Amino acid sequence: MEGTGAPATQPPPAPHPAVAPLAFLLGKWRGEGEGSFPTIAPFRYGEELLFSHHPSKPVISYTQKTWKAASGEPMHAESGYWRPRPDGSVEVVISQSTGLAEVQKGSYDAERKTVTLQSELVGNASKVKQITRAFQVVDGELSYVVQMATITTSLQPHLKALLKKI
Repeated sequence: MEGTGAPATQPPPAPHPAVAPLAFLLGKWRGEGEGSFPTIAPFRYGEELLFSHHPSKPVISYTQKTWKAASGEPMHAESGYWRPRPDGSVEVVISQSTGLAEVQKGSYDAERKTVTLQSELVGNASKVKQITRAFQVVDGELSYVVQMATITTSLQPHLKALLKKI
């Protein structure tokens, strides 16, 4: 038998054309963040995000999990789907471990590697009224800011994190 080397590695398949503009998000990201809000004590957390995709589908699968920075104890988790549209808009549905469900719409800029989302619906939430999310990739690092409004508090920063692709 000829050839004793490892089989040639194939490059990953090209993403679905609808997903290609958001390919900068694809992969596993890990890092740290911090949270605050007027009604809670500030906190730090570790986080892992996964944006995955099958080339035959025009959608990105999204999962996120966080843990306490000091102890590693699990905190929050959520998952959902991102559907980029040809007009530069994106539709996102997210289900949180707290029972809250979000339907978000927004826009992306593939050149600047940014995504900005605004909640259209925050379901199963007695206090949360609005959520915005802004993502950006710069120099290989993914950062985001989540803002939140509740029945007693206007829209303001809640979470921010900086993640590196692993």
